[in-house]
Amino acid sequence: MVLLTAFRADKSVSNAQESLTADAGAGLKANADPRRILLVEDNDLNRQMLDDYLVFCGFQVLSIADGSGFFHVLADFKPHLILLDLRLPNIDGYTILQQIQQGTEWLHIPVIVVSAFAFRADQQRALNLGVRQYFVKPVNLTDLKQAIQDEISSLRA
Repeated sequence: MVLLTAFRADKSVSNAQESLTADAGAGLKANADPRRILLVEDNDLNRQMLDDYLVFCGFQVLSIADGSGFFHVLADFKPHLILLDLRLPNIDGYTILQQIQQGTEWLHIPVIVVSAFAFRADQQRALNLGVRQYFVKPVNLTDLKQAIQDEISSLRA
């Protein structure tokens, strides 16, 4: 059981405790062209857990532990979506978001924040910097997967 509080640019969503076992195999489909997700998370356990789950869900995932080479990786990997922690070594997530906003090359890539920063001011700051959705850790993986699918689907429309 995990607790989720997600903040979207257009609305806030709170979800009480929910079991992840119901999602164990739901939504798995063969995908000839998997959507690419760049995962930026400094905590090894969180990064591995999210990476494994997203691969299980059919996404192609590239995980990095800090933001120092973020834009080089972004240019090489060309993700469809970015999952970003805000507290990172070398460069914080806010700085990355500010740099994304300064140019037009990467503005089309949706960013979802997954962070331990639970204060509304932190969430609002991230949303003001273009974040599409904001999840506070610990995150409900089912809801995160749905948010990712919604964002990626909106790119195709």
